[in-house]
Amino acid sequence: MFNILAIGQSGRLQYEAILLAASLRANDPAFAGRLIIATPNAGPLWDHDPAITDPATLSLLQDLGAEILPFDSRHFGSAYPYGNKIEALAHLPDEPFLFLDTDTLVTAPVSTLPFEFTKPSASMKRSDTWPTPELYGPDRTAIWKSLYDRFGLDFASSLDHSQPDDYWQRYLYFNAGWFFATSPRAFGATFLKYATEIAANPGPALACQSLDPWLDQIALPLAIHAHGGGRPPAALAALDTTATCHWRLLPLLYARESDDVVAKLETIAQTPPLKAVLQNYPPFKRMIYQRKGHEVRALFDRENLPRREQAIRNTIKRAGLWVR
Repeated sequence: MFNILAIGQSGRLQYEAILLAASLRANDPAFAGRLIIATPNAGPLWDHDPAITDPATLSLLQDLGAEILPFDSRHFGSAYPYGNKIEALAHLPDEPFLFLDTDTLVTAPVSTLPFEFTKPSASMKRSDTWPTPELYGPDRTAIWKSLYDRFGLDFASSLDHSQPDDYWQRYLYFNAGWFFATSPRAFGATFLKYATEIAANPGPALACQSLDPWLDQIALPLAIHAHGGGRPPAALAALDTTATCHWRLLPLLYARESDDVVAKLETIAQTPPLKAVLQNYPPFKRMIYQRKGHEVRALFDRENLPRREQAIRNTIKRAGLWVR
């Protein structure tokens, strides 16, 4: 048994959390762990109150079996909200966990997947987003090796030697949309140490590299490697395909995802308790309940999608259908 962690905040994330919780209950009814929605409290690191305060949302999440876990932000806050997923780990029960980004649907049972929690791993549904080597600067090998050396990690054993030198897939790199480990507190402490030290002092090899929004995805493979993990085994491929869908933004979901994912989303969203709350969020109201998502869907052939996400976004924007 394991717990699931997601981050909830006021605004978009609270509505995403409802869909996540409802999809877990609908598509993995045998899940016996705790679904924990960690929410940062207002404090000096926030320029607004990030907590979920809407009574209807809180009541619905509770009805769906989710537990709200407030925590104080001590390192990131408004300056880097992606850091919530790092800071929240210290507040979980110290039991095996799976982190899911809130913009995720559970589309098939995750409780039956053969996790080896002692070998942490993360999503391989990633692209070549970091680093971006400069023409006369250090290459990918030098950039990544500087980080492994800095934290006393064995760089060579992290490499995929089937990939050519300086090709981005040679290096351990993940999407932080899901990751798992056996101890959230031990793993979270390492993750936090690496992230905060990199942010405070990137070092010469990272001098020209952007850390925002990539900091979590820079530190994550280092933490995974430090705790004896690596790339996920083939037995967990469903987490990037049929068991979960990291949809990110509704227009992208309608543009790219399968008929099955869309049907599961809409079946869940049309249940009266969810509809009463979700339609209060204008992007959800427009995409789901006013069916503008199907207008987005009609713009694309899912067997022949543009290779670059930006092209998909531009097509949706030109049609006047983009929402966040």
